[in-house]
Amino acid sequence: MTTTTGQIIRCKAAVAWEAGKPLVMEEVEVAPPQKHEVRIKILFTSLCHTDVYFWEAKGQTPLFPRIFGHEAGGIVESVGEGVTDLQPGDHVLPIFTGECGHCPHCHSEESNMCELLRINTERGGMILDGESRFSINGKPIHHFLGTSTFSEYTVVHSGQVVKINPKAPLDKICIVSCGLTTGLGATLNVAKPKKGQSVAVFGLGAVGLGAAEGARIAGASRIIGVDLNSKRFEEAKKFGVTEFVNPKEHNKPVQQVIAEMTNGGVDRSVECTGSVQAMIQAFECVHDGWGVAVLVGVPSKDDAFKTHPINFLNERTLKGTFFGNYKPKSDIPGVVEMYMNKELELEKFITHKVPFSEINKGFDYMLKGEGIRCIITMGA
Repeated sequence: MTTTTGQIIRCKAAVAWEAGKPLVMEEVEVAPPQKHEVRIKILFTSLCHTDVYFWEAKGQTPLFPRIFGHEAGGIVESVGEGVTDLQPGDHVLPIFTGECGHCPHCHSEESNMCELLRINTERGGMILDGESRFSINGKPIHHFLGTSTFSEYTVVHSGQVVKINPKAPLDKICIVSCGLTTGLGATLNVAKPKKGQSVAVFGLGAVGLGAAEGARIAGASRIIGVDLNSKRFEEAKKFGVTEFVNPKEHNKPVQQVIAEMTNGGVDRSVECTGSVQAMIQAFECVHDGWGVAVLVGVPSKDDAFKTHPINFLNERTLKGTFFGNYKPKSDIPGVVEMYMNKELELEKFITHKVPFSEINKGFDYMLKGEGIRCIITMGA
């Protein structure tokens, strides 16, 4: 038991008071974990586009004040009633989606979309009672994705907390908790390219580069990166990307360009942009007879796309995935081991590092489209 068990902890958190305004360092009070909850000391957190998207609050119901953050690594400080699989001192990754272990999805070998703990962007409190565990002078501060890692301490449902190898360096492994893994799993678990096959990746941000890394690990012979920003191409070579297509540089549809490059189409494609145009292109650029396209990017809510049914009848497959089809608690420790065994390379994803006091710099990098991942060191 630590001396803080059962006590309120006062610590620093970066609070978003209103949409699009710089985060403010505040002293917050973090309540002890309740039933099935865990309080975690966050050591490193990273910034993901999803944090920026909801901080800008252009497309969804704004919920402020709020503590953002969902890619992180830390150590369990204390556990609430009923938590048996975690204890103080465990090295953990909090995850924006969970695994309760009891629902039909958790019992299914095919699904990772837990009924209780799947991603919920609207919820500002904990599942148990709808209340927040954060407050400033008695006023509650909303949670984000059940993780809220832009705080030195946070409270998370135990089904969203993954115990990992304590030898794994948290300052690197923290990026496994979201975007990179979403892309990696989309390739390895869903597209499943065979050794020597060709893979096209649409969108070369963190998720797309994770998908390319998956194709590299799978032994793809050609990895074709598609992006509207040619500046991304040089960096992408480190992730195994062998060829590049910028749709703006061609006067014919991308699917045609790729078909011509690959003698009829790629074997697998992974779409990581959320643009419906890219989704159609990703599907229509795979080879008939065996081609598989996987959609990862999140579309706008009124989006729809159309394609001719003959594309399916000609034996092309279109699939979707959520979080790379990884079940958080069951599968993420294995992704960490891939890094420990030197199969998965993480260092190349980390392009910036800032102390917690300069977290707004990380937002600036992301808004300017600079770099891939920015690691924020807590307590600094």
